[in-house]
Amino acid sequence: MRKTVAVEDAVGMVLPHDVTEIVQNEFKGCAFRKGHIIRAEDIDHLKRLGKEHIYVLQLGPEEIHENEAAEKLATALIGDGVTRSSEPVEGKITIMADCDGLLKINVDALYRFNMLGEVMCSTLHTNTPVKKGETIAGTRLIPLVSSRALIDEAVAIAKDGAPVIEVKPLRQARAGLIITGNEVFHGRIKDKFEAVLRTKLTALGSEVIKVVFAPDDITLISDAIHSCIDAGADLIITSGGMSVDPDDVTRMGIKEAGATDTVYGSPVLPGAMFLSGRIGEIPVLGLPACGMFHKITIFDLILPRVLTGEKIGREEFARMGHGGLCRNCKQCQYPVCNFGK
Repeated sequence: MRKTVAVEDAVGMVLPHDVTEIVQNEFKGCAFRKGHIIRAEDIDHLKRLGKEHIYVLQLGPEEIHENEAAEKLATALIGDGVTRSSEPVEGKITIMADCDGLLKINVDALYRFNMLGEVMCSTLHTNTPVKKGETIAGTRLIPLVSSRALIDEAVAIAKDGAPVIEVKPLRQARAGLIITGNEVFHGRIKDKFEAVLRTKLTALGSEVIKVVFAPDDITLISDAIHSCIDAGADLIITSGGMSVDPDDVTRMGIKEAGATDTVYGSPVLPGAMFLSGRIGEIPVLGLPACGMFHKITIFDLILPRVLTGEKIGREEFARMGHGGLCRNCKQCQYPVCNFGK
């Protein structure tokens, strides 16, 4: 049962929910916590917040308060690599990454959860790289009180799609780099790929164990790949030689090295001539020349997924077309942007 009481008559009563205060460009937070006993000196403050009345609640056995609901929803939604705020604030539970890694969202389950209407969960995009402690989602009951049956249904949807929200840690790869191209191999130009790739791998906790320079020769590229594998590499990355020019034979060298499940070409710009494959269980990534000229490319979208153990095939590439166009902003904000989302 819910009824309202004029705020002037509410002195001595207990607030059944947090009361939020917003000061434009300065502050948004809780002015009065749930459970606060209203005092005479609180009346003017409450009125400034637009509170002419307060609720008096007496919940029936089939009803549930927003705070209890938020606890149940958050518990059902989160999976491995995820933590949450210790208690609801203004009826909301905040969900955070519990480790550095790649955020994974069961988008279909989240959609069905939010279709219930009175519950909500908002997340960052799936496949977003996140840091430990970063806020990745929030959930709450939208009204102050709802039916327990609705919350039970929401929990069932979340459990059926479990985990709806998880963060997958990235394995620490031992990468072998094969820098291809006659112009680099013969010293006509200075290579810039190695430094770019080494920096990106190091940032994700991986290391480069071997770098081999190879000319535009199918057999020598294949030999270079195997020399890295023999040295203990569990990730192979080639650079250059992925275009349509007759001298660009890197992908043929990858095939001769024994790569299977190879997919060449993606609907992502920059990165249309990217290649993904495997030699046994070792991922092989073929990066076109765009990786040297653009700060962020398809490589940055794919590498974290590969480091979680995900296999990237034609279907995964095809889905990346939506959101796969980089804006090439003058000041890159990736991953705080729409690229790859």
